[in-house]
Amino acid sequence: MFWNQFKTFILLFCLSALLFLVGHWIGGSNGLVFAFGFALIMNVVAYFYSDKLVLKMYKAVPLDQGKFGHIYDMVEDLCHNANMPMPKLWYIKTPMANAFATGRNPKHASVAVTQGILETLEDYELRGVLAHELSHVRNRDILVATVAATIAMAIAYLADIFRWSLIFGGRDSRNRTSGFAAIVIALLMPIAAMMIQMAISRSREYLADESGASISDDPLALASALEKLHHNAKAQKMKPQSNVQTSTASLFIVYPFLSRGLISLFSTHPPMQKRIERLRRMAK
Repeated sequence: MFWNQFKTFILLFCLSALLFLVGHWIGGSNGLVFAFGFALIMNVVAYFYSDKLVLKMYKAVPLDQGKFGHIYDMVEDLCHNANMPMPKLWYIKTPMANAFATGRNPKHASVAVTQGILETLEDYELRGVLAHELSHVRNRDILVATVAATIAMAIAYLADIFRWSLIFGGRDSRNRTSGFAAIVIALLMPIAAMMIQMAISRSREYLADESGASISDDPLALASALEKLHHNAKAQKMKPQSNVQTSTASLFIVYPFLSRGLISLFSTHPPMQKRIERLRRMAK
């Protein structure tokens, strides 16, 4: 668990270093401040309102406590183990077997489950999934993701500014960066930032697996649930219908869409087999 926290710190440090390196190469502090400030404003708004937006986008409704009282009892018990307040529980009517947590802190948290996951998993497996989602809230993963997204977006904006300045000759010949360095800054730096951002997301998934297994005191339950959910996602063969769906896919415990080839390099989720193996080692 400590290693995943440390790895997140190192990755965030690398992302920050990349931001200031790009700013230094561009040679203007004003562009750096503007890009960072604009990205920060966008992500602060997302930090405070993204939970409402994503729940509305997936047409989530409050989970019926009369019908699903055992799930409320389950979450209440897990919250007691995790020493955190009870989140709001939501239901999404879709055959996709999945779940996600959102909310900027434990006092403003929501956990959503789909119709598919309730039909696919046994109660003990669902308990493992809920523990994983509660761990995301307790570990402040929404905040970590917001910080990473802010820095990555600032790097992308700076690269765009630099690229357009090269096209329109906004830099004089004395300060003009070499052609190779320009290609690195304008093209490779945003890609590198995105890869680091995705690595941070994968690190937080590993952390939520470990701390969730600790909260539920049953690593094998989560391992079994992940295996079922993974097979369900492969059988569904879903494709994102919009960019919004793609951008919110990282919230789910299992990546809901098909990802092959080079796309897997930018995956927000670790390889499923590795997640399951880690949980099984915890059980031993």
